[in-house]
Amino acid sequence: MVQVAVAQFAPGQDKAENLRSVARLAARGAALGARVVLLPEYTMFTASRTDHRYVEAAEPLDGAFVSAAADTARREGVHLVLGVNERTGDGTHFTNTLVALSPAGERVALYRKIHLYDAFGVRESDVVAAGPVEKPETFTVDDVTFGLQTCYDLRFPEITRRIVDAGAHVVLLAAQWVPGPLKEEHWRTLARARAVENTVYVAAAGQSAPTGAGNSMVIDPMGTPIAALGEQTFEVAVAEVSAVRVEEVRMVNPALEMRRFSVIARDRSL
Repeated sequence: MVQVAVAQFAPGQDKAENLRSVARLAARGAALGARVVLLPEYTMFTASRTDHRYVEAAEPLDGAFVSAAADTARREGVHLVLGVNERTGDGTHFTNTLVALSPAGERVALYRKIHLYDAFGVRESDVVAAGPVEKPETFTVDDVTFGLQTCYDLRFPEITRRIVDAGAHVVLLAAQWVPGPLKEEHWRTLARARAVENTVYVAAAGQSAPTGAGNSMVIDPMGTPIAALGEQTFEVAVAEVSAVRVEEVRMVNPALEMRRFSVIARDRSL
């Protein structure tokens, strides 16, 4: 059994201030017993629009921001997972990257967002480079295995299914779920659906207002929220996750074992 914290706040354009928020929220989660602390998408830098400012703020994964976050992971003795703007080197785009850091400050997994948010009047692809379709990376704490996923990917069930096929008991979902008509309802419905159809935990950390819709939560493999936040602007929620619970649910609901179709990558050039 492992305690997991989902941390909710509204990052801004001041990366130093965002790092201070990371440190405070990680400390709060650790004080509540969490061994894994998940922060939102774009924890490093968030502006009013996804534009050239994100490219200019981007850093390599061995840059100052991730290095400082690794110091926080070491100090608090937690696995720290957070969204960063990763520099690509072409000067026009960055990758939207989710990084997992161990209590030793080492990078143990990462995920570069595959499905870009070109929807609801936004064009993320103007400045964001899509991540490659690769075998999902995971990390394990005791006997619980964690996988990584980002925001808009939630609308594509194949992404979560691939992470589960890689052995994850818990999907760590970082988001800046942009507010809008029915958007909070979509967030809650889709997160619970991903948990139910895959019989896994979904731990979802979203940015709070004004940049995100909040509603961070941990959902168990039967689709029940076992810890949740609402509109709070700076808070953590902690829940216990267990590989045993996942197996218990799969004994009752063997949907994964009974499926008759697999997930394959689509060539979008066709």
